[in-house]
Amino acid sequence: MAQESLESWIDEGDELPETCLSFELRGEWGHFRRVEGNIVKQTYRIIPRTTVAGVVAAMLGLNRDSYYEAFGRDVSAVAVEPINELRTINMPMNTLSTAKEHMTTMPSRGHARISMPDPSELRQQHNYEVLVEPAYRIDLQLANDTLRGRLQDRLREGTSYYPPSLGLSEHLAEVTYLGEFEVTPHERETTDVDSAVLEAVDSVELTPETEVNVERSPAFMAADEGGRTTTAFQSIAYATGAEPLRVQDVETHEVDGRRVMFS
Repeated sequence: MAQESLESWIDEGDELPETCLSFELRGEWGHFRRVEGNIVKQTYRIIPRTTVAGVVAAMLGLNRDSYYEAFGRDVSAVAVEPINELRTINMPMNTLSTAKEHMTTMPSRGHARISMPDPSELRQQHNYEVLVEPAYRIDLQLANDTLRGRLQDRLREGTSYYPPSLGLSEHLAEVTYLGEFEVTPHERETTDVDSAVLEAVDSVELTPETEVNVERSPAFMAADEGGRTTTAFQSIAYATGAEPLRVQDVETHEVDGRRVMFS
């Protein structure tokens, strides 16, 4: 099956449905590289919204840089709940460059060719901060009926066009479909939030028992002449032990008996 373009699927009149698809992503390792440059390649603890879109696009076999509109602010909503404790280790890795000028294509002619790094080149060692046994519950609303239907089929069948991963391709992800659930909005109130807390960092009630961390990660992207660019970031608060956080005066949604925040 060939990769597909989303152009024929997009309907500008699509609105968010009153249900979401819920699934779990988990693996032995994960690495969602932070955009800040550093000698140690640090990772976000919460899988970024843009990475969730990339995982779904990989499962459906969508063309690179073709799906960003389908995951835009008005036509999609994503809530992420960490399931396991969020902990990391530093892992040195010997790597080969995958820059185009360092790749070798075999065989040199024909349609069935593959490109790979030249194994005779010297390796470079990099230190990666890696998530240990990361696991997340994803609640996803998509306005595009075709996209949503095909994703639901993939989740039910347990199939994927490309192997889903948690950041790096070698960190393979296990995907478990949890079902389709109604999304019930709640007006502003003080409540326990099960998902990561979005754009309400100052409203989190702090307690001595719960360690709370904050990070700012990519949320939306757009295609451009160079491939893609990040158009918006979002601030995220979370408990490192993956427990709910008490948050003051926030709008939430109820999904499957849980309180979550969508972005």
